[in-house]
This record gives sequence, structure tokens and C-alpha cells, in this order.
Amino acid sequence: MKPTIYDVAKEANVSIATVSKVINNTGRISEKTKNNILEIMEKLEYQPSSLAVALTGKRTFTIGVLVPDIANPFFAEVARALENNARENGYTIILCSTDYQLEREHDYLELLLKKQVDGIIIATEPKDLKKFKNLQNRNIPFIMFSFDHLALNSHVVTTDDVRGGYLAGCYLLEKGHRKIAVITETQRSSGQLRLEGFKQALVNEGINFENVLVIDSKSIIEEAKKAAQQILELENKPTAVFASTDLIAVIFINEARKANISIPDDISIIGFDNTIHAEIADPGLTTIAQPISDLARYAIEQLMQSIEQPGLSSHRIMLAPTLVERDSVRELNK
Repeated sequence: MKPTIYDVAKEANVSIATVSKVINNTGRISEKTKNNILEIMEKLEYQPSSLAVALTGKRTFTIGVLVPDIANPFFAEVARALENNARENGYTIILCSTDYQLEREHDYLELLLKKQVDGIIIATEPKDLKKFKNLQNRNIPFIMFSFDHLALNSHVVTTDDVRGGYLAGCYLLEKGHRKIAVITETQRSSGQLRLEGFKQALVNEGINFENVLVIDSKSIIEEAKKAAQQILELENKPTAVFASTDLIAVIFINEARKANISIPDDISIIGFDNTIHAEIADPGLTTIAQPISDLARYAIEQLMQSIEQPGLSSHRIMLAPTLVERDSVRELNK
């Protein structure tokens, strides 16, 4: 049976109030009594309830992290980087994956509030703004990660998606590609912004963007497969594809292999994120790299400041993406 605070008090021959003072580091207690209680807690393997600690007004040293899909390698790597940075600051994280579902979004926000987390990092675009505005009304610190929303007044840590899309477009054009298709997440602001930057690169070269095939797909396996097949089944195929995430790009490579279409000899592809999938893909995926480690570090730093200094003016941090060249894009100019 799990030990309780009553068991600790009985073993130490002190009151429950004394044990509570030791747990919360309050009141005047002799070092001898304090050390004795701590030893008994360790011997009994007693762990104070985080909720009980929160009710005393103390911090729980936990952070909630809300992501849209932990199966997406970008968010998996983000979660790991956030956890590493949180641990360095003495915090643990509670990771919640909404799977793009409104019900899960509501359930996880309620869970995090019940757990009395000290702050929340939101990497999923809100489907219900009222729930997120409720965080502001309750003065719960939160950071928006990898997206921005004008209706929410919060710290923002993100990548310059427009710049990233522009880099991808310029690179394909430099390699001689003019007939290009795009697969992007039009329901996410990041996908829209990457498309905007990509479009600008083509327009600058006098290319009519209305002739570019744009396919909407979430960054999930089944949707990405359908998007890939839609392009691969075309009679007059593009010479190159811009995929707004590495996951979509790697699935495209796999579907092309099944259809006996060579990457990059028949079709070139460029991705976005520079996750581990890009490195281990065959051929290696040329992609636009997000600085995941720096994004995570800044997000934790901003959240720590919000926790330490409630009411601190919000900041918007936007980091620049870079091009990582591998072997998935063919040179057509030769």
C-alpha cells in the first residue's frame, strides 16, 4: 500500500503539520527533526502529492507541453529538446499529444490545470481560443511554440517559415526546376507561411504560381501517402516537389520507390525541418533546417521568466532556418 503523510508522521513521532512544513520547507524546525523526517520519507519511499504541494501555493516544478502529433518526428525531437532544457532548470514535463482533435485539446488542458503545472508550452494551433484565453484570465504562464496567433497575448518562439519556404523555392530554381508541385499543411499557419515564401521565390523569377500544383495534407502518414500518390499518378509529372515537412517528404520518397520512380533522377524533392528522418532517408533528404535545440532553449528560458516574473511583457523570438543539402534534388542545368 502506498505510504501517506500519516505514515511518515507516525514513524517520526511528530505531527502531520511538522511533516508538511518539511515537505514545503516552511516554519522553524530543528535540523535534527528535519533530517529524521527526510530519512523516514526516503525509507518509506514516500512521494508528496504534486497537487497537495500546489495547494500550499508552492510550485510543482512541472511544465505542460501540448503538441499536435508526437508521431511527427519534428515534434518528437522538440519534446526531447524541451525535456532536456526543463531538467536543467529543475523541471519535469507532462507531454500531451492532441492528434489534431478538439476533444483531446480540451481534455489535456483540463488535465494540466488539475495537475497545477507552473506553465504550458503550446505547440498545437488552438481549435478553441476560449480555452486558451482562459489561461490568460487565470494568469497561467504559457508560450506559443512554432506558431503565432494575434488573438493571444503571449511569448512566441518560432522559426521564420516564410524565409524557409523562400529558401526551398530558390534552391529548386537554382537547380533548374520550373515544373514544381507542393504538398503542405494548409490548415496550419506554418504550412501557409512556408507556401507563401515558396510562392514568392517563384514569382520573383517570373513563374506563374497558378500553374503550380498545391496539395493539402496533414503531416500524418495516411494523408501524406495519398498526396504522394496523387502526384506520382500524374501523366505529366513535375520535376520537383516541395514538401512542407520532412515526414511528408520521406513518405513521398517511399511511395515513389514503390512506383519504380527514382528520386532524384525522375523527381526531386526537398523537405522542411531537418529531423533524423531527413538524415537516414535514402537518398538523403535535402531540407530546410529548423534550429530545434535553440527553439527549445529559448522556449524554456521565456517560460521560466514568465513564471519568475508574472506580468512580464511578452516577447516574440523568430529564428532563421538554413538549407541542408543532401542528395534528393537533381541538377537540371547541366
